[in-house]
Amino acid sequence: MRSQSPGLNLSLIQQAHARIADKINLTQVLTSSTLDAASGARLFFKCENFQKGGAFKARGACNAVFSLSDSEASRGVATHSSGNHAAALARAARLRGIAAHIVMPEGTAQPKRAAVERYGATITWCAPTLAAREQAAAEVIAATGATLVHPYNDLNVMAGQGTTGIELLTQVADLDLVLCPVGGGGLIAGVAVAARALRPGIRVIGVEPAGADDAARSFRAGKLFPSLKPDTIADGLRGALGEYPFAEIRRYVEDIVTVPDSAIVAAMRRLWEVAKIVVEPSGAVPYAAIDAGRLDVQGKRVGIVLSGGNVDLEQLPWMRSATPARG
Repeated sequence: MRSQSPGLNLSLIQQAHARIADKINLTQVLTSSTLDAASGARLFFKCENFQKGGAFKARGACNAVFSLSDSEASRGVATHSSGNHAAALARAARLRGIAAHIVMPEGTAQPKRAAVERYGATITWCAPTLAAREQAAAEVIAATGATLVHPYNDLNVMAGQGTTGIELLTQVADLDLVLCPVGGGGLIAGVAVAARALRPGIRVIGVEPAGADDAARSFRAGKLFPSLKPDTIADGLRGALGEYPFAEIRRYVEDIVTVPDSAIVAAMRRLWEVAKIVVEPSGAVPYAAIDAGRLDVQGKRVGIVLSGGNVDLEQLPWMRSATPARG
């Protein structure tokens, strides 16, 4: 059952880590002396692109699915997602031996679509809008009785994503700052709760595409604003900021900065070419804030969550022939 409480704490994240430890990868932290020199900082890249399914979403999906009672699990699970959460939930359901029903927007990147299909989930296609996704998911749940596992507005999902923060702070001592991408907010909320509990003086900053800046607008206003026609190459960050993640962001996140798509593409390419790390646009967003000079990190030890690496190799954004899907 989806938790109805917005409160997240370190204990819930630690419980999630114990629950999912044998179902996820302990992902590497990589460094680059070249990128350090360019930034004037020590950068530590937490490579969730090497996670099961190619993204951090495996953490939250596994925690949510394996937190279900046997009765709830017997009816299966459902969600709406542009790809990474969809694949993660399909995989988690397969591990537990239950059905997964996935609503996906038209235009989803081919590797993400293929991953969902490989894990045997049932896919329902919808128009590429949040309203269409939510309506289609509600119809699927009404027809199947499946339990909704929301991509980010869910305490168990947030706790699972927070295990990224526990690992990062265990792997790297004395971080001054952690950067996370922001879409629906589940990742940064979980990481911020874990990081601030384990190292109270640490700073946590979110980075968001300028074309999908509802989290930055909401953060500055102190109230949730809707996502208005998000337009960004970072398809994993087009979701609207959730109520539960926003509550934790307001408590524990210092700031949310935005970067244009041009900076995201440049950062993605630099990570590929210099650090030899294959990341998707959404995963490159936090480093883009440094590469584009949006954040002053001089002399700091900075943890950067590279959230995923599921890239359509036929649509690389720096290829002249590429026409990235905006669905």
